[in-house]
Amino acid sequence: MGFLDTLLGRSKPAKPDLDRLFGLSSAAITLEAGTGFKPTGQGSVCFRAAEGGAFARLQRDVQELLDADEGPKVEISNDKYGYTWLLATHSPEELPDLVTDLHAVNSTLESGGFGPHLLCSLAGFRGPDGQRLALVYLYKRGTFYPFAPLPGEKRDNALELQVRGAVGADLPFEDDLGRWFPVWGAPGL
Repeated sequence: MGFLDTLLGRSKPAKPDLDRLFGLSSAAITLEAGTGFKPTGQGSVCFRAAEGGAFARLQRDVQELLDADEGPKVEISNDKYGYTWLLATHSPEELPDLVTDLHAVNSTLESGGFGPHLLCSLAGFRGPDGQRLALVYLYKRGTFYPFAPLPGEKRDNALELQVRGAVGADLPFEDDLGRWFPVWGAPGL
């Protein structure tokens, strides 16, 4: 960062630190103790698929890697915005295994040169009353935020702020609330 950047108030964005995903395991314990939300065992990675054979091979390799265990097969879907979602499923008690899968997908795409195509990853949770919640990792920012959808493409902002307060010491949260983007219809939510 140069002198002019400092003078004009510009800063470099945080670099992604995929190891921060592993903080989801301890955050889940804190989240359950503080709010009653429990992991669903589902999580997903969102990315913009690139054209070409190299990306198609890499995506196929990632799917084969995650399908190699005896659990449910990985599901791939596309949303209405043109993003691809890779959904991994484990039992709710196996959150560390789910986080490892999410980390593996992100790392493989990043090491294959497709890091700029990564958008976010999320892990799903359910509250005692059935309320859905996701802890979303923004790849390009290296931060997390909660997303609590309600019917009719509305969100429970009060719950999102409560979750940030409950697990804010376990995960690096996104300070800019304007970057807490809704992920309507995300697989695993």
